[in-house]
Amino acid sequence: MTPEDAARASADAVGGISSLFMLAPSTYARGAELGFDGMDFYVAGRGSALGEVDADVVAAAFVFFHPPSVRRMWEASASVMSRRDAAAAWVAACHDWARDHVPDDFDAVRLAALAGQVVEAASPAGAPLFAGWRALEEPPVDDARALAVHRMNGLRELRAALHGAAVLSSGLAPLEAVLVRTPHMAGIFGWPEPYPDVAGVAESWASAEAATDAMMGRVLGVLAPAELEEFVALSSALHGALSG
Repeated sequence: MTPEDAARASADAVGGISSLFMLAPSTYARGAELGFDGMDFYVAGRGSALGEVDADVVAAAFVFFHPPSVRRMWEASASVMSRRDAAAAWVAACHDWARDHVPDDFDAVRLAALAGQVVEAASPAGAPLFAGWRALEEPPVDDARALAVHRMNGLRELRAALHGAAVLSSGLAPLEAVLVRTPHMAGIFGWPEPYPDVAGVAESWASAEAATDAMMGRVLGVLAPAELEEFVALSSALHGALSG
C-alpha cells in the first residue's frame, strides 16, 4: 500500500470519525449548558483554536462555510466565554464523546500512536485549524479513546485544509463543492437558497479529491508500509463501529 493509496482508503474515516462528535446532540446539549445557541458552539469551539481573531479569519479557515453566517455566529458567541475557554470546552466535548462512544474492545492505543506519528510530523503550512488544534492540550496517554479521537480530529483538520486548497485551485467555489459532495450540509454551513446548478462540476470536484489524496499521501508517508495498512484498517474499523 502506497501512502496515496492509504490516504484514499482512509479518507472517509479521517473525515468522519470526529465529525460524528461535531454533529452529536450531546455536543450541542453541552454547548447550551455553557450558554451557546445551537451552531454557535461549533463555530466558537472549532474556530477558537485560531485565537482571538476577526470572523473573516475563521471563515477563511472553515473554507466551505457561508462567511456572513460565520461572522454572525462568531460575534454572537463572543460574550459567552473567552476564545481560550471556548476552545477548551470544544476539546472537552470531543474527549467526552470519545470516552462514551469508542468501543472498549477497540485498539485505541495503537490508532492513537499511529495518528500521533502523522500529526507530529505534518507541516502546518496552509492548515491553520490543524496547527491550532495541534497546539491544544492532548488527553493523557492512558486515556486512549479520547487520545485516538483527538489525534484523528487533527488529521481531519489537516485533510480538510488540503481539500479546501485543492477545491479552490480547481476553480470551484466552496458552495459548489458542498453541493457536489454533501448537498444536505449546505444549509447547516449557512448557505441560503437558491443554490446554483452543479451538474457540470462533478469532474472538477473529483480532480480536487484526487489532489487531496496526493497531498495527504505525502503526509502519511511518515508511516512505514505495514503501518499504513494498520492505520487504514484501524481507522476504518473505528469509523464503521461509530457509524453503525
